[in-house]
Amino acid sequence: MNAMRRFLLYGQSQRLYSRGFSAASWDPLHVCVVGSGPAGFYTAEKMLKAHEGAEVDIIDRLPTPFGLVRSGVAPDHPETKIVVNQFSRVASHDRCSFFGNVSLGSSVSLSELRQAYDVVVLAYGSESDRSLGIPGEDLKGVYSARELVWWYNGHPDYRDMAPELCNSDTAVVLGQGNVALDIARILLRPISELETTDIADHALDSLRKSTIRNVYLVGRRGPVQAACTAKELREILGMKNLNVHINEADLATSPLDEEEMKNNRIRKRVYELLTKAAKSPLGDNSTGMRNLHFVFFRKPIKFISEDNSTVGSVHLEKTVLKEIGSSGKQVAVGTGEIEDIKCGLVLKSIGYKSLPIDGLPFDNDRGVVPNVKGRVLTSADQMDTKTEQGLYVVGWLKRGPTGIVGTNLYCAEETVASILEDVKNGKLIPASKPGRKGLQQILEEKGVKFVPFSGWERIDLKEKMAGQLKNKPREKITNWNDLLQVAIG
Repeated sequence: MNAMRRFLLYGQSQRLYSRGFSAASWDPLHVCVVGSGPAGFYTAEKMLKAHEGAEVDIIDRLPTPFGLVRSGVAPDHPETKIVVNQFSRVASHDRCSFFGNVSLGSSVSLSELRQAYDVVVLAYGSESDRSLGIPGEDLKGVYSARELVWWYNGHPDYRDMAPELCNSDTAVVLGQGNVALDIARILLRPISELETTDIADHALDSLRKSTIRNVYLVGRRGPVQAACTAKELREILGMKNLNVHINEADLATSPLDEEEMKNNRIRKRVYELLTKAAKSPLGDNSTGMRNLHFVFFRKPIKFISEDNSTVGSVHLEKTVLKEIGSSGKQVAVGTGEIEDIKCGLVLKSIGYKSLPIDGLPFDNDRGVVPNVKGRVLTSADQMDTKTEQGLYVVGWLKRGPTGIVGTNLYCAEETVASILEDVKNGKLIPASKPGRKGLQQILEEKGVKFVPFSGWERIDLKEKMAGQLKNKPREKITNWNDLLQVAIG
């Protein structure tokens, strides 16, 4: 989202926030936010500030809050995680409650939530992965980026993943976005630098034994179209004891490439950094150097196994860029020329995917809930502009898996502005539903033990105390039963 768009959206939301409403003019508005990642917490924060009668409940299937800030942000990026302090203040607000260990679908249905709350905002993000749809994708040793990220970040669903880090000296990462760079950095960073982060202990043990010394970052298009940011690229290029390999022939640019860089400052900076790295001298591999290979103009067509079980190589087809019509947009087209990279581990960093749930319109092609400014449409047909009363969406579920943590702030402002407008126009009837009491009754009847924010604070304290013994910010509890035991006994 560009600066002007953010300014206009912020102005719109502020006008709605400041039209003379007071506590006396607001009837209680019972709001449930499903998902406690950045999108969910920014929505709760904006809702509490904008509506003085709003009572906001945040539910999450995990016992721990903060979503991808805890499970997605790389352990060597602690500065990005500081936002949890802001989110903790939101959760401690006297009109806000957190309900962890509450899963939408099994613990409570969407229909039940809509009956209990005046407003339901879906912010549960993307918990699945896009598929390549090529032979061998189900081989052992082929994983999605999300799976590896959740593994090294201590997500309880993936503590037992055990990726193949000792079968080979080579890993292939398909994709060249920020997540792909995160994975490459974690695989290649010296253990001494990871030991002081909040990386999960089981991942640290595996990385200590890892034989991986070469990581290939493979992209369908060229260096001008690389999806990473300059900041992330600069960080990995600056790592100690790392040789960076780039084929200088791949750096040749076309007039369309030049036009792309002219119109996109980030792409130009990324290209300049790659060009500089390609010209840098390589170090001596005998001194413990590791190798990062940027492979452009290649697309995977098959994963090969020598034992019919574990991946042993990736078949790549060379590509060229061709313009679509006269749009200036370039797509990768296969040339039929094939080459192999031998490897023992493949990570597919090709995008996350949101999951549909019963009773929710869903656009399977785009992987989002059809909406207009956060208002959920009654069907996936974009021609049908009728909206579901009291049902809204925010974050990746709303716009797709794009942007950084801060992008969710502006996304939440837009959705909250839509909610306020609907209240003002009489499309929502505040205090018409039981809200928190209704949710508590549903959970009690189903025997669901939820984790309140005080339960998370007990987890937080125990993790930090365990981390102090190892000179780490925290030692994450990664087992479901252990988490629940600490949180609620």
